[in-house]
Amino acid sequence: MSIADNLLKYKSELDQASVKLIAVSKYQQADAVLEAYNAGQRVFGENIVQELVEKQAVLPTDIEWHLIGHLQTNKVKYIAPFISLIQSVDSLKLLTEINKQAAKNKRVIDCLLQIYIADEETKFGLGFDEAVELLRSDEFAAMQNVRIVGVMGIASNHAQEKQTLEEFKELKVLFDGIKVSFFRKADYFKEISMGMSGDYKLAMDQGSTMVRIGSSIFGKRRIKHYTVE
Repeated sequence: MSIADNLLKYKSELDQASVKLIAVSKYQQADAVLEAYNAGQRVFGENIVQELVEKQAVLPTDIEWHLIGHLQTNKVKYIAPFISLIQSVDSLKLLTEINKQAAKNKRVIDCLLQIYIADEETKFGLGFDEAVELLRSDEFAAMQNVRIVGVMGIASNHAQEKQTLEEFKELKVLFDGIKVSFFRKADYFKEISMGMSGDYKLAMDQGSTMVRIGSSIFGKRRIKHYTVE
């Protein structure tokens, strides 16, 4: 099936549920992204800053780019001029740098707090207590150029359905608690990014508003893995 056919399969289902599809285009060439764009997709997720910057420079300007991979503070400056959403904020230090670079570019950057929900040491993310501590901090209160619009989580790899379901439930409970405690009157705090190709239906059942799907749309990776971000 073509990229357009694969997109149609997901978009019809997700649009009906009012869930946003993030087409994960990491390791795909720009022409594959353009094929998806021409099929109507406008939101793309990238993991690696260098790859994202290169694609953004040659692709249509109305694409909504999301950074979904681990972000080093020294790379924020490269995406700050154009990024639509940084889904992977996993520390106060990183959020501070995003705020700094956003101010330099005279814009407010939307962000998600990446929450550690997986039973794996290799995953990044804030613990539940760390997320609350960040939101309570004086440093966060002083930030004028970032906006926390929700949370993101990645379930354990190769987990049984029951475990994945529990991890998604935990993220939804945290989202609800943060909403009540910190963003009760903020309409913009509404996003829960969870679910990928193998578990997106479980994620949707637990309240996901964004799902991140890559290989099921684009097929196998088509460019080499970058050695640095």
